Amino acid sequence: MIWVMTMDKEKDFPKRKPTRLKEFDYNTTGAYFITLCTENRRQILSCIVGGDVLGAPKNVELFPHGMIADKYLKQMNEFYENLTVDQYVIMPNHIHLILFVREDGSPRTSTPTKQTSSVSHFVSTFKRFCNKEFGGNIWQRGFHDHIIRSRDDYEEIAKYIHDNPTRWYYDELYSEQ
Repeated sequence: MIWVMTMDKEKDFPKRKPTRLKEFDYNTTGAYFITLCTENRRQILSCIVGGDVLGAPKNVELFPHGMIADKYLKQMNEFYENLTVDQYVIMPNHIHLILFVREDGSPRTSTPTKQTSSVSHFVSTFKRFCNKEFGGNIWQRGFHDHIIRSRDDYEEIAKYIHDNPTRWYYDELYSEQ
C-alpha cells in the first residue's frame, strides 16, 4: 500500500500580514525610514562601545559584516540617480536608514537590471550585494518601513537614528546574543 500525503498550503503555513502600506506607490517621491534586521537578530554587524556615567556618547564599532554593509550603503548613492541614503546607523543586529526617493527612477548603470528604483528594489539590491560578499544570506526576510510625512517626523527619526547607539540596551531589537 502506498500512502500519498498532500499538503493544503493554506492550512500548513501561517498567513503573513502585508508589510507595505496598502495602495501606496513606493516609487513616490518622498522620504522613508527603513529598518533591516539580521536573521535571528544575530549581532554580526557591529558592537556598541564607549559611553560612561558622565554622559559620553556611545559609538558603533563595525564588524566585518557591518563594514561590508557600510560600503554598499555608501555605493547605493552612486548607483541610483533618484535614491539617496540620507542618514543611517549600523547597529549590532539591524540597520536604520532614511532613504529619499526623487523623480526619475533609472539606475545609473545597467547592473543589476534597469528596474523601477523603488524602496523595495533598493532594499533587495542592497541585500543582494551584501550577501554576495558575505557568502550567504544574513538578513531577515523583508524590512520595516515608515513613510516620513512631515519635517517634524523627519527630525524625530533623524534624532532616533543618531541616538540609537546610546539607547542600545533599551532598544526593542536588543538581545544578549
